[in-house]
Amino acid sequence: MQIAEYVARLGPTDIGLGTQHATRRALLDTLGVMLAASGLADDSTPYRAVAQIGHGRSRSLGTHGLTSAASAALANGALAHALDFGDTFDPGPAHPNAALVPALLALADADPQIDGARFLTAMAAGSDLACRLSLAPPRAYEEGGWYPPPLVGLIASAAACAKLLGLHADGIRHAMGLALLQGSFPGEIKYDTTSPLRGVREAFAARGAVEAALLAQAGARAFAEPLEGRAGFFAIYAGGPAKDSLTADLGMRFLGDEVSFKPWPSCRGTHPYIEAALALRNASAGEEIEQIVAEIGPIQEMLIRPQRDKAAPRSAIEAKFSIPFTTAYALIHGGISLDSFDGRALHDAPVLALAERVVEYRNPAWGREHAASGSLAITLRSGRRLVHHVPHAIGHPGNPLSDAALVEKFVTCAARAVQPLADTDARAIAAQVLTLDERSAATSVLRHT
Repeated sequence: MQIAEYVARLGPTDIGLGTQHATRRALLDTLGVMLAASGLADDSTPYRAVAQIGHGRSRSLGTHGLTSAASAALANGALAHALDFGDTFDPGPAHPNAALVPALLALADADPQIDGARFLTAMAAGSDLACRLSLAPPRAYEEGGWYPPPLVGLIASAAACAKLLGLHADGIRHAMGLALLQGSFPGEIKYDTTSPLRGVREAFAARGAVEAALLAQAGARAFAEPLEGRAGFFAIYAGGPAKDSLTADLGMRFLGDEVSFKPWPSCRGTHPYIEAALALRNASAGEEIEQIVAEIGPIQEMLIRPQRDKAAPRSAIEAKFSIPFTTAYALIHGGISLDSFDGRALHDAPVLALAERVVEYRNPAWGREHAASGSLAITLRSGRRLVHHVPHAIGHPGNPLSDAALVEKFVTCAARAVQPLADTDARAIAAQVLTLDERSAATSVLRHT
């Protein structure tokens, strides 16, 4: 199989300097949001409690002692998306590093012989594959009732974990097949607004990837064609053979280089509206707002419908997936932070009153390519109208967050960990991650967390 053979052949010298740096940035960002979640995400607590039952050499963030690699991947995977602050691949429905980083770190933590270059190679391969899997279905995964981000993350992370363990193409192929047996991520994850699974679902993908790779290493066999078989991944989840995007420019273009980093801890689809709100805030100051019209496409519908419920979210998860709430909060408070979705914020009367005035305009020309696009048109009581368009929300590769901004985000997140890191310690870890290479063990990035 082409994918398995390619991943097996890939070496540190095949990863260009740009991809190496992009991969380090993604590692830093994911580690930071995991640390913040260890102190803020109550929904992750059961997963960390279960992880403490195991025995091994891998660390579960926010707990004492060591556990097995699979248990650490479960616990840390529950943290990676819990705050909805991790990176995204805007063109496809993927969070390519949310399961990948916890899985790879769990294995690297158990083996200090795994150096930074080997780690970055496996991570670059896995992140690229997750993005490719998100683009390749002939029929949208959602149409079959599946939830794509952890689904593509599971298969890609299994391949990357097998790569990190040093398996050849057959081992990587079997790891993907063994992971396929664990690939049940129903769309109800996003439809049930009362469920905490939307935040912690990567726990299952990360654990499944580690277990699949370890089984393959131990000699377990799966399928000859886990992706392209007549009842393989694409047949089951996407209704037919993969599109050419699965292998186009393979090895020459690493799609993990093209992820977007979040400046705000909410669904990526809310970000253009937050950005537009902040751009219009000064111009609207001092005048009462009559109405706010958010331009949306089909991707954003779930973020604004039903409007009455979205304007008065009952939980942090609902608020993070609400254009009316995040727009109103940004206009009133001048920003969105890790504290914008706590109990006090959810009962902020001025925010809730303004959120009721946020309505939609459905642009019939918008499609998947507008997933991180948006605009606001604010009508003031005076009759004045303010408009701001956001083609791609900040954090997109075309409008990226700088290294300095990512370091500041990491420092902010690390300070909210269950075992908070001092500013100087957090900056030292960030510097270590951004210079990770063959001279240091990959597990060193966890040493002081």
